[in-house]
Amino acid sequence: MNIEEILSIAIDKDAADVFLVAGIPVTYKCSGRQVRAGDGILMPERLNELIREIYTISRRDPRNFEREIDDDFSFSVPKLGRFRVNVFRQRGSAAAVVRVIRFGLPDPVKLGIPESVLSLADVKKGLVLITGAAGTGKSTTLACIIDRINNARDGHIITIEDPIEYIHRHGRSIVTQREISIDTPSYLDSLRSALREAPDVILLGEMRDYDTVSAAITAAETGVLLFSTLHTASVSNTINRIVDVYPSDQQQQVKIQLSQILKGVVCQQLVPTKSGGQTAVFEIMKTNTAIQNMIREDKLHQIESAMQTGAAEGMCTMDGSLLKLYRDGIITKDVALVYSVHYENMVKRLSM
Repeated sequence: MNIEEILSIAIDKDAADVFLVAGIPVTYKCSGRQVRAGDGILMPERLNELIREIYTISRRDPRNFEREIDDDFSFSVPKLGRFRVNVFRQRGSAAAVVRVIRFGLPDPVKLGIPESVLSLADVKKGLVLITGAAGTGKSTTLACIIDRINNARDGHIITIEDPIEYIHRHGRSIVTQREISIDTPSYLDSLRSALREAPDVILLGEMRDYDTVSAAITAAETGVLLFSTLHTASVSNTINRIVDVYPSDQQQQVKIQLSQILKGVVCQQLVPTKSGGQTAVFEIMKTNTAIQNMIREDKLHQIESAMQTGAAEGMCTMDGSLLKLYRDGIITKDVALVYSVHYENMVKRLSM
């Protein structure tokens, strides 16, 4: 099989990822499970051919891989879809993992993204964070929110991504999309430039370090609505992660800034369902006066209680969402426990 045939099978199987690694057959990740494509083990020579094909159809210079040891980029195959690939070396041979991104934008209803998450598109300014481990659907959630903004109001939306995943057409808004290393050298450079491009909404792919976090907070303070991501598992961990990148003598000031600009945090996981698929589960925090005070006064341990009592505002905790999925018969008790934040408390709640 050539690379286009491999990718076509991935689309047909509704796979999330394709693994091209020496010593095993082509492997597809479907609903969180690995599916091997027959018994044909990939050898290094064949892998090199497939990777050369990827560079050919993506029209990307293969010397990027040779110079940098690994390479991360996206490409499109007409009538098939978009793909994000990371090419790297392991045990002295080339390998690649390809993420499947279908043409068109995702349907939030089919994905189970709740209205309380999508309504973050109604925020006019400040900082909104979508967090979770790699591969939990953060980019997909953001694409749905950006699409809602694009179709609801006039403005200039700027996305800064590494690489670009979902392509947004101009709707009521103008959408400009910049890819790191192709359109701009770095997140920081692009973010600084974006502030001179009359932005209304900025999607910053990831807040990776002190400089990027600092620039993002500054941007949000100017009156822009800024979305970004972090690899954190809860609301309190997210806030702590941001504060901790600053020197100790600046941390109190950052808490004050966050209390003023942070409008919402969504933490998400993908969990296995009884039917053999996967479903997204969310922890949702929308900042109100009480939560602002908790952030400013460093009482983050109280935020979870505020989310539990804030259901009318669209808030929920991760354990509360897991419990609902269990009671609705979507996931098993074991899954609810494995993915819970407070294990012992979840045991008690499941036995009630």
